[in-house]
Amino acid sequence: MQLNCEHNEELGQPQEPLIQDVSTRWNSTLSMITRLLRNKDVVKATLELHQQRGTPAMLTNAELEKIEKLETLLEPCRYVTELLGGEQYISCSVVLPALCHLFRLMTASDDDPGYVLRFKAAFTSDLSKRKQSTNLQWLKVATALDPRFKDLKCLPISEREEVWKLIKEESAQQPDSRREPEPGPPKKKMHFLLAAASDSDDEEDPASDTSVDRYRGEPRISIDDCPLEWWSGHARAYPALAPLAQKISGYTCNNGTV
Repeated sequence: MQLNCEHNEELGQPQEPLIQDVSTRWNSTLSMITRLLRNKDVVKATLELHQQRGTPAMLTNAELEKIEKLETLLEPCRYVTELLGGEQYISCSVVLPALCHLFRLMTASDDDPGYVLRFKAAFTSDLSKRKQSTNLQWLKVATALDPRFKDLKCLPISEREEVWKLIKEESAQQPDSRREPEPGPPKKKMHFLLAAASDSDDEEDPASDTSVDRYRGEPRISIDDCPLEWWSGHARAYPALAPLAQKISGYTCNNGTV
């Protein structure tokens, strides 16, 4: 729709076209909604100016309220897609914490109206299918070997020990070697990932004195710290585990693992 620029000037808004939703473009639905809501007065004035048979009617206030709610629901998705789709280095270890964050936000609430419940159900169903199509085993190991997320709170308790068992098996096959650290990820506002938790926040005490269990006992690092730099600084303490961690941490989200 071509908006009337005179109405923009009268309302003190910059002239900008509306945006169309494109199914193959990330966040285009959110962009379309945000642009429409920002220009709703201009759109209404333009429709009234060109009122004729076949001209679409302006959305009602009730419909606009629903769109505003949808914008609120979709906003966290933008954070995640910008994080995972950034041009800079993004480790696979952030994928499961990010998905856990979205699942938590889409949990149904008693206060949710019917249309929100339907949206959350459809969103969760679609996201679950997409999650199952990823290389989940690889992503779980990558998450565990990231000192920022090694508490595995993004996984159910029932799945955590199996991940550490797999890491012990893999680390036993690793040669005692050193690798130069690769460029680390930029500092992003990823603090919401630390809030993602599954069915328990209880810490699990390591049982034996293997290198994997010692690593589990290490303090978790800040979300702004670089996991590759951490492993580079702890390579001597974990000669068998560090090469595996650096190898997996070096894979990015577009390396075929997601």
